[in-house]
Parts: sequence; structure tokens; C-alpha cells
Amino acid sequence: MHLSELTHPNQLHGLSIKELQEIGRQIREKHLETVSTSGGHLGPGLGVVELTLALYQTLDLDHDKVVWDVGHQAYPHKLLTGRYNDFHTLRQKDGVCGYLKIDESPFDHFGAGHASTSISAALGMALARDARGEDHKCVAIIGDGSLTGGMALEAINHAGHMPNTRLMVVLNDNEMSISPNVGAIPRYLNKIRLSPPMQFISDNLEEQVRNLPFSPELNRVKEGMKRLAVPKVGAVFEELGFTYMGPVDGHNLEELIATFKEAHKHPGPVLVHVATTKGKGYAIAENDQVGYHAQNPFDLATGKSKPSGKPKPPSYSKVFGETLSSLAQNDRRIIGITAAMATGTGLDIFQKRVPDQYVDVGIAEQHAVTLAAGLAYDGMRPVATIYSTFLQRAYDQIIHDVCIQNLPVFFCLDRAGIVGADGPTHQGMYDIAYMRCIPNMVMMAPKDEAELQRMLVTGLEHNGPITMRYPRGNGHGVPLMDEGWEPLEIGKGELLRNGDDVLLVAYGSMVYPAMQTAELLREHGVEATVVNARFAKPLDTELILPLAQKIGKVVTMEEGCIMGGFGTGLLGSPDGRQYQWCPSS
Repeated sequence: MHLSELTHPNQLHGLSIKELQEIGRQIREKHLETVSTSGGHLGPGLGVVELTLALYQTLDLDHDKVVWDVGHQAYPHKLLTGRYNDFHTLRQKDGVCGYLKIDESPFDHFGAGHASTSISAALGMALARDARGEDHKCVAIIGDGSLTGGMALEAINHAGHMPNTRLMVVLNDNEMSISPNVGAIPRYLNKIRLSPPMQFISDNLEEQVRNLPFSPELNRVKEGMKRLAVPKVGAVFEELGFTYMGPVDGHNLEELIATFKEAHKHPGPVLVHVATTKGKGYAIAENDQVGYHAQNPFDLATGKSKPSGKPKPPSYSKVFGETLSSLAQNDRRIIGITAAMATGTGLDIFQKRVPDQYVDVGIAEQHAVTLAAGLAYDGMRPVATIYSTFLQRAYDQIIHDVCIQNLPVFFCLDRAGIVGADGPTHQGMYDIAYMRCIPNMVMMAPKDEAELQRMLVTGLEHNGPITMRYPRGNGHGVPLMDEGWEPLEIGKGELLRNGDDVLLVAYGSMVYPAMQTAELLREHGVEATVVNARFAKPLDTELILPLAQKIGKVVTMEEGCIMGGFGTGLLGSPDGRQYQWCPSS
């Protein structure tokens, strides 16, 4: 059978191990071909090919429910659920989404993009099943990195208290989030994987039985030997009310199928610990698991990115990381905090230059914010560097632990605004609205990378909570300074251009488009005044309102949502309603 003939995962039923291995080879081939051409997540999906095949052979997906955590590892799932012929449209407009969407396929049982949600969702489905007197299976697949998120632990705590609710949690343990995992939980899981008795059983028992017919009974013997040899294996999960099985070789189809079949027999919550290799089957990705977590188009033979034309200016994230590192080298109070996103935010630069001032909390945004509050209370200058879309997860902590107490925490929101191919779960569209209503919060956004440098100094000198948002991608190529950055005056904007016909007030990434718009308007006989707002809160009403009163027509430009956004803030300012106003979002 060819992968293209698979339109329903139940077609895997009855296939031999050899046939499943061939399907797995084709999945990896299609996965690599597509991502090398259009870009996307690489390592996560390559690591779960056998896990997905084995699990789906033991399920009836006309009835059973599967919830994938995060979703970037679900490319094999998509290829097994009727999307092979459309897979070349991955992460493109109107194409196959890079994450899970419940309206894309009946087999995408729960949408995902953020981490640590799967166990809660699957448990909810299991409770709904029981309430209706039904008997289908509910499975959550979660990575060891996502297990550091508090929500996952809350769900485990709840599920373990329900011994008669059938739920399977598959722990996909590849020792990685995007970067190597941090914290006590990953360290505990690593102990299980690497304990000498477990290694002996895995290596020697496999060798002894390699030529014997594999059977569920033999698998149970092996599991029993593991438990006798290492009493503490899975003890934490057992104490929390789960039946623990594993660790299982995540690339051995026979062992996986037998283990999943055995796990399905349990009447209550069961956790199957599966050890996988991120990037499996593509040696370049296996050897650089951080670099090949996700990739732009690349050459399959060499693994190198395909040329994209002339050299581009440095990204906002890189300028941020280099500038913050320089500032921190002269100020030990500065603490850079990331929630498992060092490479994406530029804090990998900070980690290398000032490692003693760097903190990675894992996938734990709530903890990151309150940790920053504690640091700020005791005299430090914490910089919480988090994607705009992920900071949503710590909203109560921003209000309750930081802003009500007026503590000097500096929130640096990377990927603010439109991020394109990552889909609806990753757009940084809401931070202006969700930050603007919070007391004591100052909000700013740079027009370019040079202004970002000045805003970094501004934020570190401000004695209260402050936010800087900046977009994904490269800067404008403006000259940068290596030192001597001057702070900006809080709440003061910048007049860039004069015109009598219309006032364009732009925030952050929309300043350059506003200037381009003004030039286009001039070609049509319309002269525009352009203001770089710099601050969404407090607004520079001393600059903007007299101009609005004089000109009479105001267009606000922002990369965010209209409701609650920058433009509505200007409209709601004193005298703001007197003018003809048009928001552009």
C-alpha cells in the first residue's frame, strides 16, 4: 500500500510490521520533501512516526479520540488522515495548517498550538464519554517538554483522582522542547531512561529474544522485569494515580503495538512512557535537534538553508539579544528570562554572554512572570522575554503579581503582530488590547531596530511595569549603535512628516508603512502628517490632539486588533471623539 492510498487511519488495521515500516518510510520521505521545499517543523514529526502508526493501528478513529499537545509534531497524523494530496500546501494560505484545527479534519479532535493542554482536553472528552455511557478510548499525546507546564500537572493531578475514568496519556519523551529541556521533571524522566538496570534490560533482553516470535505475553514479561529491577521507575506517576508503562522504544513498532494494546485494557488512567529521538531518520536533524526543530526551505542533501537572495538586515530578535547582552554585562541586576524559547527570542545570545544572569523556566509562562515579580521586588531588573501569543497564558500574574504592586518588570513581546504561516494560534494580535486596560502598565513599540535599542534602555530605567512589543522577522537595515543608547521620554511620540489633509498616527511596525502611505497619497494630491506614536500608554496627547484638531481627519495604524487596540485608545482620550477617525488594523 502506498501512503497516498490511505484516506482513513483505520486502513492501518491488519497491516503487517513490514507494511507499517514501509508506510513509515514514505511518511518521512513526504515530510522531508515538503518541509525542505516550503519550510515548517521538521524534527518533532520525524520523531513520532512509529508512535503514530502503532497507536493508530490499535485505535478505531471513527469513534476513539486523540488529542495532540502543541501540534507541531502531528505531520504524520495529517498524512495518515487523508491530507497526503494537499500536504504540499502546508503552512500556505488556504492550505494545510502547520498545527491542528478542528475545522480542517474530523480527525483533528482538538485544536492546538500552545503547550500543555492535551491532558485536560482528553480528560474532558473522557468525562463526556462516561456521562453518555459510551465506551470509546480517549488518548492524549504530550511531550516531556510540555509536561513542565503547570496546566499539564494540574490535569494529571485531576485524572489520577478518577480511577474509573479510562484515559491514556502517551508521554513522548525526546528530552527536548524546542531546545533541551530544563527542570526537575525532565531530569527525573532522563533518570528513568538512563538508569543502569533499565539499560541492561533494554539492551540484553532485546538481544536474547530478537529471534523469538514477539507476543504480548513476552512484552508483559519485559515490563515486569523493568518494575522488579527499578522499583522507582514511574513511581511519581503511580503515586499520582496512573498505571505507568515503559519506557518503551519509540521506534520499535512491535513493542509499541503490544504496549498500546496492553494499555487499552486498563480501566483507569494509564501513562505510556515512549522514548523517541527528535529528527529520527534524517541524520542531520538528529545531530542538530535545536537547529532542525523547524526550518526554512533547505537542501536535503546538505541540510543548508536555500539562498534567499541578497543578505538581509538582522532580525529584531537578534538585535534585542545582542543589545540586552551588552547592557547586562555592565549591570548585574538585569536578568533575562525565557519560557523555553531562548533561540526564538534571541536570548540564546544572552545565555552565552552572561550565563549567570540567564533563566530558562521551561514551558511555564505563569511561573516566569511571578518569578520576575519576585526578582523585581528584591531589587533586580528582570526582562521577561516571551512571544506575544504565549504571554496570554500568564494574564492573571501580569495583573495580580506585577501591575497591582507596580513592580519594575520589563515585558519584551517578540512575534507581536502578524506571524503568517504559523496559523491562528500563534498570531500576536491581542497584546495591545490585553495590556492597555491594566493599571500601571506602560506600553511602547519601536518603529525599527535602532529605536528598539533605545526602548530597551527606557524599559530598564523605568521604575514600574513596562511592555515593549516588536515583530517577527528582519529589521529595516538602519544604522545601529554598539553603546551609548539614550532612553526615550515616557509617553512622548515623534513627528515624522507634515501635511494638511490627513493625520496618520502609527504604532510600532506600522510607522514605515505609514510613511510609504504618505508618499502614495502625495501622488494623488493628498498631503499627510505622520506621527510615530512610540507609546500606546500613555499616549502623547500633547502632540497628537492639537494635530488632530488642526487637520480634522485621523487614521490610526497598528498591527493588532481594533477592539481595545491603539486606535480605540486614542479615540477614548480626552477630546478624541471630536474628529473624523478611521482605525487601520
